[in-house]
Amino acid sequence: MPTGHNTEIRTDIPHSARIWNYWMGGQDNYDIDRQVGDASLEIDPDIGEMATESRKFLIRAVSHLAGEVGIRQFLDIGTGLPTMQNTHEVAQSIAPDARIVYVDNDPLVLTHARALLTSTTDEGVTTYIEADFNTPEQILDAAHNILNLTQPVGVMFMGVLGHAQTYDDLLRIVRTVMAAVPSGSHLVYWDGTTDSPYYVRMCEEYAKSGGVPYIPRTQDQLRGVFDGLELLEPGFGKITHWRRPEIELATVRDVAAYGGVARKP
Repeated sequence: MPTGHNTEIRTDIPHSARIWNYWMGGQDNYDIDRQVGDASLEIDPDIGEMATESRKFLIRAVSHLAGEVGIRQFLDIGTGLPTMQNTHEVAQSIAPDARIVYVDNDPLVLTHARALLTSTTDEGVTTYIEADFNTPEQILDAAHNILNLTQPVGVMFMGVLGHAQTYDDLLRIVRTVMAAVPSGSHLVYWDGTTDSPYYVRMCEEYAKSGGVPYIPRTQDQLRGVFDGLELLEPGFGKITHWRRPEIELATVRDVAAYGGVARKP
């Protein structure tokens, strides 16, 4: 979800959501996205692994919240293009009555979301809000019509807040949303970090390509997003390790992506 509002699908400028879709084996991308995606892989060979590991983290986090915690409402902000095991599929496979609201403002994401991410059954609801994450008040106003904000919500920012222009903006966005949801709500958040010089350089080159800049931040900055919340075990750390089956840990490939899941007290 890059900043700004644009109703035109640009095929001459790369887009992070479409590149991410390409790295995950999706079909919803253009030549420019594949070119920049391949160039990015040459700079940082781990970025494709980061894409797949981020989805595995989403699956584990949503499964835990819907299954063990009992969360029945999810607000997925900056969702990107639908791929495998989207939030509503994971949550509703465990709790068919779960209500999921996706938020993005990219025109291609909008087109696919309306086709694939919108449904209402006798039990659950999956819907979509067109909004920019830089205007969290607008998101909350629209979500209020779908979610019961007096009941716990799973708030998700999955590898999207690098598009926030400053760290203060990032904190403002997250804290505005978390202030509006009740005790017992949870924040699921991850992002790439400055640990990897290859990832940092890749982001710099991506900005030169004409895409909306993506800003890597330090581990301490990412950890600070959870201030005031109660981190679930195993705390803040590598998303590749978060509640992963122990049998898989020996073979997991580390990537420069950190985050966690935390409860609002």
